[in-house]
Amino acid sequence: MKRLLPIVVSLGVLLSDTLAHAAEITVSAAASLSDALKEIAATYEKQSGDRIHYNFSASSLLARQIEAGAPVDLFFSADEAKMDQLEKKGLILKETRKSRLSNTLVIVVPAAERSSIASPKDLTARNVRRIALAESKTVPAGIYAKEYLEKQNLWPVLRTKVIPTDNVRAALAAVEGGDVDAGIVYRTDAVMSKKAKVAYEVPPADTPGISYPMAVLKEAKQLEAAKKFALYLASDAAGKVFAKFGFIVRQ
Repeated sequence: MKRLLPIVVSLGVLLSDTLAHAAEITVSAAASLSDALKEIAATYEKQSGDRIHYNFSASSLLARQIEAGAPVDLFFSADEAKMDQLEKKGLILKETRKSRLSNTLVIVVPAAERSSIASPKDLTARNVRRIALAESKTVPAGIYAKEYLEKQNLWPVLRTKVIPTDNVRAALAAVEGGDVDAGIVYRTDAVMSKKAKVAYEVPPADTPGISYPMAVLKEAKQLEAAKKFALYLASDAAGKVFAKFGFIVRQ
């Protein structure tokens, strides 16, 4: 027992030293990234010893929180505009900014109900009374959806049917719960749902320029650790996870 004691003490000191140097990284990320990023974090935490804490919401809300001084180390937005906004105010490290992912839009309907929606024009039918979209003035998913409907010359007809939600996951939840007749969300969100089904996939040629940029914040408390995690998010290993969840991965 006396011989084992120094070994046990040494292991305890080593473990304490490792924990002491582990970083707590705070990441604000678009709601649509939640499933993929949680899986990526689980692997990264085991490899690095660091801990990843996520704040998932609409990119517009997250950007406002950062502008107000929220303690964030890394921002992963669902559109370039929100990142541009922070860059203009000198809040991100420009050299760490990277456009990592893209996505596509789909029209979804409740899985339990029969639907006659087979095209965007079918949303104008009388039996389609409510359409869930993420808020179309500030939230990326809603902005993209509005842009698509405008391109199809349908927005003037459909705008009175639109039920705005806080983010894309909330729009999907409204469809899943049967609170609306249809919704427009990212394909990556739709394929994860068991209570909503895809009625129509927007062709790539008609899809707005959806882009997910990420960047480390200039005032990050865990600056070096955040940079390392950003590099991991840009790696092939993370790219495979994003692809598994349906994202279009950019190199």
